[in-house]
Amino acid sequence: MEFFGTFRGRLLLIFAFLIIATLGVQYYLNLWTQNENDRRREIQEQTLSAGIELGVSGITSTEYMQDLISEPGQTFLDENARQRIRNIIIINNRWEVSDSLDPDLLPTIADDGTTKYTKLSEVTDLPPLMEAERLGGDLQYFPNRPKATGGETGATDDEAHAIRIQTSDGRFYVMVLLKNDKNEARRRAARPLLATLGILLISTLVTIVLVWRFTRPIANLSNAAREVAAGNLSVRVPHLDRGDEISRLAQNFNEMTAELEKTRELEAQLQQAEKSAVIGRLGSAIAHEIRNPLNYINLTLDHLRSKFPPEDPEQRETFVKLTSQLKAEVARINQQISDFLNYSRPANVNLRPIDARQVVEDSLRIVEGQAAENNIKIAVVEHEDVPRIMGDPEFLRSVFNNLFINAVQAMGGDGGNLNIKISPENGFVRFEISDTGGGIPEENLTKIFEPYFSTKETGTGLGLAIVQKIVDLHYGTIEVDSTEGEGTKFTVRLPRAEKD
Repeated sequence: MEFFGTFRGRLLLIFAFLIIATLGVQYYLNLWTQNENDRRREIQEQTLSAGIELGVSGITSTEYMQDLISEPGQTFLDENARQRIRNIIIINNRWEVSDSLDPDLLPTIADDGTTKYTKLSEVTDLPPLMEAERLGGDLQYFPNRPKATGGETGATDDEAHAIRIQTSDGRFYVMVLLKNDKNEARRRAARPLLATLGILLISTLVTIVLVWRFTRPIANLSNAAREVAAGNLSVRVPHLDRGDEISRLAQNFNEMTAELEKTRELEAQLQQAEKSAVIGRLGSAIAHEIRNPLNYINLTLDHLRSKFPPEDPEQRETFVKLTSQLKAEVARINQQISDFLNYSRPANVNLRPIDARQVVEDSLRIVEGQAAENNIKIAVVEHEDVPRIMGDPEFLRSVFNNLFINAVQAMGGDGGNLNIKISPENGFVRFEISDTGGGIPEENLTKIFEPYFSTKETGTGLGLAIVQKIVDLHYGTIEVDSTEGEGTKFTVRLPRAEKD
């Protein structure tokens, strides 16, 4: 029984069923044809018997056959016999037509009172005579006898049957002419052929459907293999739970691609971990080798600004401006070092319930001064009943610092709007940070969270990568939606704090 659950076993069962069904239908058609032929033969024999009976009655009666069948309640010819009998001719011992259903062949009375008969040899429209060899020497008197060449007289499809009747007046013949529709016979002969053709067409159609059904998983496997060869490991083969080899092969293929996809993800994570380790070592070296000189430079600048300012007001202004620029550059370098360290070091977050708006406002203080200088309007909208979130304030401050600084820098000195919306959403708190800056090109939207990808000349490309990392550590999500020339919107979702 296990064999019939396999692909080969099912195909064998299907083809065996098709063969048995074809033979069964063919047998039924042959049986139906045989029964039809028997029925028609029986009708013909009954019709011929009725015609002979009527002819014998015409011989023994003083009435013509037309008068006999026109009498009420006559039992000679029923409706089927009337449709099948073309004519009945009674031939006397002088080979004359003494009676007929055809009025043109009946005897007539001449002017001198004598009876005039139609000679049998004068009747030219008789159909071919069947079983003529039974008539012996009398066959020569029948104009519709078979020719010496073996052909048949007349061009009609009908047939004639002659029966010898011995009477007291001599030998008479009753010839029954039967209608025969050869077209109907051809149609009957063609019916089994048409039925056989229909069976073959149905069998072919069923075979095509079955072959397509059974080979479709193979085609799906072939297409999926090409996708995998092209590097698409997320492809899966649709399969039905049929339990045969093809279904198991599709399941195994899907399991294989799933494992390959996991392996690729693990390799990517391993590469990222190796890259992070390298960055961590590099960041530690930079922090150790550069931060000390930077601190010295920063302290020296403070000392110069406090102890050695020029007395001339204009020179003092220039002096303060230049030292401020130097301190800003030192702060920028120090921030880049901090980004390296924040991205490469293992993060240990201390999650606790905190106020969502308070985190946003703490980060806004960093950009408020620059926003005022650039004529950027900041608006914070908080919906009612916004719950607290589970988060680490220091880490989340880094998230919103990066997003707000990027938004202000994107709008530049032309002014604009920075809008922050805070609202609850299905177990999360949603933060929408939208600006009216230049937007992000569509081809860059999928890359902005990758490490070291930046469109800024002085950027490290780690800001949004750090944002993504911190959001993941908080079990949240971050999405970006941007239209070039119109602005950008970041949506951050952070889990709400559970009630005590």
